[in-house]
Amino acid sequence: MTHHPDSALLPADTPSSGGERGEPSTGAPGVGRLIGLDLARGLAVFGMYAVHVGPAPAQGGVIGFLMELAQGRSSALFAVLAGFAVALITGRRTPKTGLAGRQAVAKVLIRAVILLALGTALTMTGTPVVPILAFYGLFFLLVLPLYRLGAKPLALVAAGWALVGPQLLYALKPVVGGRVFLSYGQADGPVSLFFTGGYPALTWVPFVIAGMAVARCDLTATAVRIRLALTGVALAVIGYGGSWLAVRLVPGAAEAVRKAEEGSGMSSVSSVSPDSVGIFGDTPAGMLASAPHSEATLSIMAATGMAILVITACLAVMDAFPGLRRLAKPVIAVGSMSLTAYVYHIVAIWLLDAEQSAVPPLYVLLGLIASITLLATLWSRFFQRGPLEWLMGKATGIARRIR
Repeated sequence: MTHHPDSALLPADTPSSGGERGEPSTGAPGVGRLIGLDLARGLAVFGMYAVHVGPAPAQGGVIGFLMELAQGRSSALFAVLAGFAVALITGRRTPKTGLAGRQAVAKVLIRAVILLALGTALTMTGTPVVPILAFYGLFFLLVLPLYRLGAKPLALVAAGWALVGPQLLYALKPVVGGRVFLSYGQADGPVSLFFTGGYPALTWVPFVIAGMAVARCDLTATAVRIRLALTGVALAVIGYGGSWLAVRLVPGAAEAVRKAEEGSGMSSVSSVSPDSVGIFGDTPAGMLASAPHSEATLSIMAATGMAILVITACLAVMDAFPGLRRLAKPVIAVGSMSLTAYVYHIVAIWLLDAEQSAVPPLYVLLGLIASITLLATLWSRFFQRGPLEWLMGKATGIARRIR
């Protein structure tokens, strides 16, 4: 197992299978239920597990391909879904105002503080995983001022941030340094959270804003889903295709991108080459990389496109084929308690010392997936929320006292 910062979650204070905050639960597919979101979260949880304890992508074959597919894209999907969390709390289609708006803002603030604290605590366990929770808390704080915007303004802000953020990070690189992973037992500091950590806010907030924009759309409309899917395809093609062309057309780009990808920290700390200098490599051409966690504009575009594709596909499949819900129920159960599932795997890695385990990584991965799926399925039979989701709901419930 390696030192990966590829993990995330979407904590919810209301069960996604129930009515959305501010919308009635009608029981109709896609209306107030959006079961597909839980399916997307569940798939992202499994991808996250694959990155943290699974075999190395370099082994090749089908397993290697799946491990590579999970790299970075799982966390990007969770970050986009985090935007849904903000939108669900503050009013998905129509932002809340007045008293309801103030209470919603308070809920987001409380959630952010809890995630910052929980993320710091998980970092201090010393597991070889870079927890995203503290970053998540910061993301929530940074996007909160945008909660009253509609889908189009949010999309424009996300696009602008994705264009400017990486360039600004590159300009600040001499000041903040390259990507630095903390020693075991250390907590994330402001520089890590904003600039050099596994999920620097300067380049990861666009994912969250994009999720807010998607959530503002009428996701029950087939035409809207088709447009979103086409947008996802376009972003992925521009991101990956643009990088592919740039590497072949721009002099020196191939070497710069290689160094940027090796320095991104998404394979393992031990695999970073001695001449790698962290984020973006050592020349501006490194910003042409589309590798996960390279923090480049093309990478953000590509990962956002893939996340939108997964979300729209999950929503469409769950609505078009109701019979598949029973088959997908275990994955949906995991997705409905993704905060619990995330903390579960960190604690499991910590207790089992999986990095030093003689058990093959594939068996560790399958064991984690099987155990969380069983636990989530059994829990969902008796409770609407996961245990940590219930506690989060109790904590954010304090916001109702605001008058």
